[in-house]
Amino acid sequence: MHLAYPAVLSSLLFCTGLYGVLARRNAVLVLMSVELMLNAVNLNLVAFDVWLSKAARDTLHSGQALTLFTIAIAAAEIGIGLAIVLAVYRGRGTSDIDKLRDTAESPDDGGPDGPAPDGSAPGAGAATDEKAEATA
Repeated sequence: MHLAYPAVLSSLLFCTGLYGVLARRNAVLVLMSVELMLNAVNLNLVAFDVWLSKAARDTLHSGQALTLFTIAIAAAEIGIGLAIVLAVYRGRGTSDIDKLRDTAESPDDGGPDGPAPDGSAPGAGAATDEKAEATA
């Protein structure tokens, strides 16, 4: 078998995964696209390991060993990634990436209590009272 066949298939898988990461808005689909990209890399590692093992008689098959480590890391990544996505979905009610980008509070919110009734920031009166006592 020629090296070109798995290399072309791997590049097609990687490009499909890259398109999925860049175009999708759902966090679960983005994680699936990352897994597709990792599997393309695994295919390349195994294909090049087989190709190089034909040239040398005594090989350690390091490409296949690295593929096993990559699969283990990918499994851990998917487990942690799905746990994070589920926690965010429970807290916010959506897994849309565009809606999850602004996780910090905006400056006009005024903190967790919201804006003060008189329009000033909450706690501003206490801060000015402390400054007045310090200068007095």
